[in-house]
Amino acid sequence: MRPLGILGGGQLGRMTLEAASQLGLDVLIGERFPDSPAARMTAHSVVFDGTWDDPRALDQVAARASLVTLENEFVDADVLDQLEARGCRVLPKPATVRTVQDKLFQKRALLKAELPVPRFVSIGQPSDIAPAADTLGWPLMLKARRDGYDGRGNVLVHTAAEAQHACERLGWPDRLLFAEAYVPFERELAGLVVRGLDGTVAEYPVVDTRQDPELHICRTVVAPAAVPQRLADKAAAVARAAVEAVDGVGAFGVEMFLLAGDDVCINELAPRPHNSAHYSIEACMTSQFANHVRAVLGLPLGSTAMRSPAACMVNLLGSGAAALSEEDLDAALRVPEAFVHLYGKTENRAGRKLGHVTALGRDRAEATGRAQQAAECIHL
Repeated sequence: MRPLGILGGGQLGRMTLEAASQLGLDVLIGERFPDSPAARMTAHSVVFDGTWDDPRALDQVAARASLVTLENEFVDADVLDQLEARGCRVLPKPATVRTVQDKLFQKRALLKAELPVPRFVSIGQPSDIAPAADTLGWPLMLKARRDGYDGRGNVLVHTAAEAQHACERLGWPDRLLFAEAYVPFERELAGLVVRGLDGTVAEYPVVDTRQDPELHICRTVVAPAAVPQRLADKAAAVARAAVEAVDGVGAFGVEMFLLAGDDVCINELAPRPHNSAHYSIEACMTSQFANHVRAVLGLPLGSTAMRSPAACMVNLLGSGAAALSEEDLDAALRVPEAFVHLYGKTENRAGRKLGHVTALGRDRAEATGRAQQAAECIHL
């Protein structure tokens, strides 16, 4: 059997590789630079020439892997079409990735499926923002249509006078933009949905996600979310319908807002395993990564039931500090039912996700306390 191919060699590729290896599968990692965290864990890798649109590298991937999946949504769908033209199956499908990786296309697909999304309009140039505000109101969220993540690619605009600077900050005119109505949400939720080739769906518990107030990056995830079951069920149904609306196959992260009046609104989708479900490695019967591998291979999906009443995941963000000390790691691993994951990234820059800690507990408070205690031991 030829290796399973993964485009992307970061932590998501690395953890997907680990899950695939438990099934005895070889994995080929394709990445735009050598010595990626995932490539270090396999004998099979292809290094692109700095861009994904590298014919030589695509030839190698297609010749060596019969099936390719993704660790991120930044590989252009046209490149995925080129892989399919070379006889390599790609999941999620290029058409799905094309819809999801452009956030304006994504929102249009969700709206067409009659799913709850913020009101939005396309923006061609800074002068379009004031007319957009006539429809959406001030303030509004100005967003890049492509390649935004972890708060990057979004600017909150309060007045027409801010428009030019906001557009330039997001990369206009080289980068296409759109605008959304500002959503005054009460809390942020996320759901991880895995959809198989036959349409079978496995859903993980809806979780609370808490953002770093300065970096606008997810800092903490608590499972299950501290909301009434009827609201969790409502959010789960919205997440499932969103993945079905884009004909997703594999793991999809669905970020949502909980609004006043117990309404749920979709923020965005990610066509891959998602940071909000890292806790599933220790806390669930089958991790998101294992189920993603099962889904793209057409294998039965595993149970998503939690092994403990509650879990908490804390992201370990870079600060540019020196390498982790043995004393830090020793202290973190002494915390009961805490698990440390370090990604092996060579560049430590402020705000970069360098690892995470998951802790289990009898309730959310115990799990959160343990995870934070372990995370505070580690200085990156």
